[in-house]
Amino acid sequence: MPILTTTYKPKFIFRNGHLSTIYSGLLRKVEGVTQKRERLTLPDNDFLDLDWSYTTKKTNQLLIVLHGLEGNAQRHYMLGSAKMANQNNIDAVCVNFRGCSGEVNNSFQSYHSGKTDDLASVLKHITEQFHYDTIYLKGFSLGGNVILKYLGENNQIPKQVKGAVTVSVPVFLRGSLEKLMSIENVLYSKKFLKNLRAKLKGKQELFPQNIKNEDLIAIKTLKDFDDFYTSKAHNFIDAYDYYEKSSSLPFLAGIKIPTLLINAQNDSFLSKECYPIEAAKQNEYLYLEMPKYGGHVGFCDSENIYYSEKRMLEFISKL
Repeated sequence: MPILTTTYKPKFIFRNGHLSTIYSGLLRKVEGVTQKRERLTLPDNDFLDLDWSYTTKKTNQLLIVLHGLEGNAQRHYMLGSAKMANQNNIDAVCVNFRGCSGEVNNSFQSYHSGKTDDLASVLKHITEQFHYDTIYLKGFSLGGNVILKYLGENNQIPKQVKGAVTVSVPVFLRGSLEKLMSIENVLYSKKFLKNLRAKLKGKQELFPQNIKNEDLIAIKTLKDFDDFYTSKAHNFIDAYDYYEKSSSLPFLAGIKIPTLLINAQNDSFLSKECYPIEAAKQNEYLYLEMPKYGGHVGFCDSENIYYSEKRMLEFISKL
């Protein structure tokens, strides 16, 4: 599919990628979304918490939203997407990945960039228990990678899934890890690592035989975390094996439903491989939009409605 021309032109102050990223992550507030929690038991007896919000009218449409690394269903980028859906006659369910809803999950494993089986479980539950005949997927960063990989794996995708929108996606994980560990991104990587280590300490209480105090002390970088925990808990050899097998980039050719990928050119988290121009040109279902601005999940726009939310509605409205 030809590369899309963007219309995103933020105010001058938000043309700085770091400023738009930080403002959107720390200062943006979205109000007016009322969520109702449902706990979904997974095939391995672990759980996911699903936070639902509804349109005021009866609808047969649903938006499923996946968050990024160490996010949750109450992040304002999640609420912004749910609000846009609800105001346009679409119910929304914001998925909390394992261990991200305020409670340590039951199993030693949790979530990661390529873990698509939990998304499959969510879709199975929704298509079997609810009335929606039209389902859209939206994912941010890590959650976007999960969606792209899921759609490209040649799974038995439910017929109700009509389209997807993904935002700020590190489709090439090793390149993004190297970018995150650079000096430019040291503040972000330190914050991610602090949160991940705190989560691991909570998991240590359930699995003391798997996580020792010296293990926690030895984790100094995001790669160390993936070498020690992500790979070990999810059956990868090491961090690099995890990055290779979980990146969505090799799966883009297999996508067979209309899918929009929005990656800002000034996103400091993304390596050059995360702008898959050739893959988009060769797949009629993959639409790639690369705005000059936007940072990482930072597409600030007028009236506290983000460009990525407007584009989501425009895209799915044409399906």
